Amino acid sequence: MKKIVQLTAFAMALVANAVAAQSWQAEIIAEGLGIPWGLEQVDANTVMVSERQGQIGLLDLSSGKYQPIFQVPDVEQVRQGGSLDIAKSPFKADEYYFTYSKDVGTGIETVLAVATLQQQKLTGWRDIMVTKSGSEKGVHFGSRITFDDKHLYFSIGDRGHKDNGQNTQTHAGTILRLNPDGSVPKDNPFVADDDVLDEIWSYGHRNPQGMFFDEPSQVLWSIEHGPRGGDEINLIKAGHNYGWPKTSHGKEYWGPVDAGEAQELPGIESPRYVYTPSIAPSSLVLYRHSRYPELTGKLLAGALKLAHINVLTLDENNQIVNEERIVEDLMERVRDIEVLSDGTIVFSADTGRIYRLIGLKP
Repeated sequence: MKKIVQLTAFAMALVANAVAAQSWQAEIIAEGLGIPWGLEQVDANTVMVSERQGQIGLLDLSSGKYQPIFQVPDVEQVRQGGSLDIAKSPFKADEYYFTYSKDVGTGIETVLAVATLQQQKLTGWRDIMVTKSGSEKGVHFGSRITFDDKHLYFSIGDRGHKDNGQNTQTHAGTILRLNPDGSVPKDNPFVADDDVLDEIWSYGHRNPQGMFFDEPSQVLWSIEHGPRGGDEINLIKAGHNYGWPKTSHGKEYWGPVDAGEAQELPGIESPRYVYTPSIAPSSLVLYRHSRYPELTGKLLAGALKLAHINVLTLDENNQIVNEERIVEDLMERVRDIEVLSDGTIVFSADTGRIYRLIGLKP
């Protein structure tokens, strides 16, 4: 029997009038998995799951049956590393992209791979982009995948080395833009600049673990972990510097000292929203469906540290004008949020559970 968990949402307004609290239900679809880092819809009744220890599986949304189908080769599951995101290709039928951490000899790197799903099996697994950071640390791998109509984007954290954010001879601390085959688009912003790696679309990021390209508005959104305070939502523009570690709204972990030189500086793109204290964001989508009218047109972010789904209202200029926090009573570290083709929202938690969100009236 499926379990129903009754939840109470907390709403925090950023404008003068408070937002009324609402209640929600969350249905447990499956439990007992490893950390389900990435979710991706396969068909109307199936979701593919990436477990951080390296296992890929298929989840039947009706029965809750979970079937492992693949073990990621050479995955380096160290601290925050392992098997990370999944994204279904919009360019080629039955093809899926994956990010994972791998020891490549010169360091542990975030790697982009691709494989084909045939008869519930993944075949033809191959790496198409091995990033360059030279770090042995097991932290800040990123990494989410999203697409525009021609290209793939994926994010890389600073790998635990602050200076990587401004070092454009490394992929660490960046968002990359690639062709579907892993090659570099000729119109990437730095292809003519020998001081910047060709794959880089934007830089100055700390650890972006949520990213979403919104097709109707043609806007690329990202959400990233700050240090102690200072998580950021950014609207990503080609060739722009997002500041880390020169700018930050957070503090150092070792004391009440500003993590950056300033909160804002000339020539650096300022965040659209800052969380202080940190929520520890893990995923990001822009919801465009009528199934949950309360969420239509809003950004949804998973929160790890503060254990909720963060709901952000945008105005016509893509400024964030309101924040709400839902499913707080669940007390789950929300790892990934996936919007299904019928508008249903499913999300994963670090406890190994996968939920379906059910909206209720206020």
